[in-house]
Amino acid sequence: MAQLVLLFFGSEDVFGSNGLWAFLSVGAVALFAVFIPLVTYIDSRRKEREAFYKSEMMRRIAESSSDSAKAAMELLREEGRQKQIKTIEGLKIGGLINVGGGVGLVIFLRSLIGSGSESPYLCGLIPAMVGVAMLVYVYVMARPVE
Repeated sequence: MAQLVLLFFGSEDVFGSNGLWAFLSVGAVALFAVFIPLVTYIDSRRKEREAFYKSEMMRRIAESSSDSAKAAMELLREEGRQKQIKTIEGLKIGGLINVGGGVGLVIFLRSLIGSGSESPYLCGLIPAMVGVAMLVYVYVMARPVE
């Protein structure tokens, strides 16, 4: 690829010793100025379209009859309940992963450094305590799913 660029510019030393820097800067601009905003835009359009279709469906169901309106409200409640369950399950998994990572870090740093006057292995308690806080929230403080 670099040979094609050099051939295009007609010189052997277009970028000088800064060839790697030029390559990485073009890649960074492509990533941060093009790819990430494009993906964000596409995702927001998808969410907007899904919300529109959902609201149209609910409006048509609610307009049809009183039994359908009750069914539509029940569907909305069930979707909210499923979302709450998904959030709580995600917090449980995240908490367990953080606790496991923290314990693993404590064990790794303890075996790497050994027991000395300084205790860098206690840094593993930081992610472990974040995981414990997540689990405490899920099991003690969170509203029960209705």
